[in-house]
Amino acid sequence: MTKYYELKELESKAPKLFGIPTGTKLDEMFFKVEEEDGKFVKKPLGGIPYLAVMNITGVPDTGKSVFAEQFTVTQAAHGYKVLFVTVESPANFLYTALKQKAQAMGVDFNKVEQNVVVIDASESDELRENTRALIDTMAYAIREKKCTNVVIDSITGLYEHKEVLARQIVRQIFNFLKKWRQTAVLISQKRSSQASESAEAAGGLAVAHIVDGTIVMDKKIIETRWDVNLYGLPIGSVLRTIRIDGCRLTGHDSRTWVFEITENGLIEIIAPLSEYIKKRGRIGEE
Repeated sequence: MTKYYELKELESKAPKLFGIPTGTKLDEMFFKVEEEDGKFVKKPLGGIPYLAVMNITGVPDTGKSVFAEQFTVTQAAHGYKVLFVTVESPANFLYTALKQKAQAMGVDFNKVEQNVVVIDASESDELRENTRALIDTMAYAIREKKCTNVVIDSITGLYEHKEVLARQIVRQIFNFLKKWRQTAVLISQKRSSQASESAEAAGGLAVAHIVDGTIVMDKKIIETRWDVNLYGLPIGSVLRTIRIDGCRLTGHDSRTWVFEITENGLIEIIAPLSEYIKKRGRIGEE
């Protein structure tokens, strides 16, 4: 017989609303509203929502993996276990990337080594092609190592030759992460025909429709005099943007923000695009 609940019965099961730091300014862009002295006040959440499954999508070279690595190092540095499922890059390359991130962030890499658990699906057809095998492996790692965060880079690699099954595969992963109470970051790749600024990725909107929220990362090459005048950047420059497309768990800043990937390989969110254009446009006119 189908089980139903009265709303009051769910109170004890409802997760608390607080942020899981990403190591970027996104931590200030999610918020909750609380009542103080009869007024409603917005308060930064301090990260992506606890137990949220977030989709990070964008065209190639927009900083998706950089974000995943920065989030991983941030959580590991705080003493939380992160399960990193690498689907694209072999694990030894991930080791080097995380080591460089830790150095750039001024984090003790020994602590990162202790708190990051890696499943290398990049060189395992079984793990990439058999969702059940991957889920069983993840469950074992989470249980044995007491992981609280999961990163999958990229989930697209789990259905790259069978996009018709994308919704089914993403749903299985999503339900698994919810059951095991994980805060998760899923990296999604776009196809060349998909609008770079949209939440759509390989497999259509399968990921965006199922997960709790989507963050869209994009880039624009400055190619024309119009671009130079608008953005105040020289021809050939790259303008990178980031936007929280949606999040059903909490409030969020929905504006498009400009960010840079620093020389040290870290994401630095600068300003809302509208403010950036006003400032840089004036510089370009001088």
